[in-house]
Amino acid sequence: MILPPPPEWAPHDAVWIGFPSHPELWLDDLEPARAEVAAFARAVHAGGRGETVILVAADEEAAAAAREHAGDVAKVVVEPFGDIWLRDTGPILDGAGTAHDFRFNGWGGKYDLPGDGDVGLRLARREGRAVETRDWILEGGAIDGDGTGLAVTTEQCLLNPNRNPGLSQGEVEARLAADLGYTRVLWLGDGLLNDHTDGHVDNLARFVGENRLLIPQAADNDPNWRVYQDAAQRAAAFGVEVVRFPSPGRVLGPDEEIVPASYMNFYIGNAAVVVPVYGEDNDDAAIAALAELFPGRQVVGQRADHILTGGGSFHCISQQLPRL
Repeated sequence: MILPPPPEWAPHDAVWIGFPSHPELWLDDLEPARAEVAAFARAVHAGGRGETVILVAADEEAAAAAREHAGDVAKVVVEPFGDIWLRDTGPILDGAGTAHDFRFNGWGGKYDLPGDGDVGLRLARREGRAVETRDWILEGGAIDGDGTGLAVTTEQCLLNPNRNPGLSQGEVEARLAADLGYTRVLWLGDGLLNDHTDGHVDNLARFVGENRLLIPQAADNDPNWRVYQDAAQRAAAFGVEVVRFPSPGRVLGPDEEIVPASYMNFYIGNAAVVVPVYGEDNDDAAIAALAELFPGRQVVGQRADHILTGGGSFHCISQQLPRL
C-alpha cells in the first residue's frame, strides 16, 4: 500500500528550487527573476533554521550565477531542464520517500522544452531516492493533499483532453489511489483566468490542515470571483472545512493583460512560509492571515513579479523532499 505524500507543512529534508537559466526565455526579466529566486531561497533557508535548499541550474553559467546570488544559503546543482517549474517537472515523493516520476507533456503541448521530460528522474536519482515511473501525465501543481489520502484538483486540468485523453474521471481517481495513495479526490472546476497550466490547483486552493482547505475570497475587482465562489461551494458540499483567504484582485502584467497572480502560490517550509505579493491592497492581509494559520513559522511576503512573467511563482518553482 502506498503512503500518500505528506502534507507540505510536514518536515522536509530539503527542497529543490529551479533557477532561471535560459536568457532566451526570460529576456530582460532574467536577472530580476534570478534575484527573486535567490531571495526566496534565503527566506526558506531562514538563517539555517529551514530545510536544505538545492538550487537547480540548467547549465554551468546559471550555476555560477546561482552561487553568486544565493551565497552559502543553498547548494547548487546542474541538471539540464527547459524551464524552472520543478513543481510540475520534478518527482512527487510519497510518505515512504519514494519518488514518483510522471510523464510530462509541456502543460498540454504548450511548451515542449528539452530536459523537462526527464529532469525529475535525474533529480531523484541524484538524491538516491527509489523511483517509480508512471505512464500517465500528472504535474505536481495540479494536485494538493492533506496527508490523510485526501487530494484536491481541478477538472480543467486533470480532465483536460490535452493531458490524458483516454482516461475518465473514475480512471484518474483510480490512478491517483494506486500511484500516490490518494483515496479521496475533491474535484474543483476551473482554475484562474489566463493560467497556462489549465487550472493548476496550487493557484486556487491549498490544504492548511487535515480536511481544511484555503480558498480565496475575491477582492472587488477580481476577475476570478466566480471561480472562487464555485470552488468554495464544491468544497463545502464535499465536506471539507473551507477557510476563506484574501485575493490580490485584478493584477496586470507588463502588456496590460490580466495575469494569474495568486497569494495561494505560497511555499510552506520548515521554518518559513513564503508568499508572493504584488504591491496590492491585500498584500498585508494575506501575510497576516497566513501568520494566523502557521503560528510556528515566520511568514515572509516577497515580490515575484519577474518570476510571474514566466507563468508561475514560488510554489511552482519548488518541490520539497519530505523528511524520512
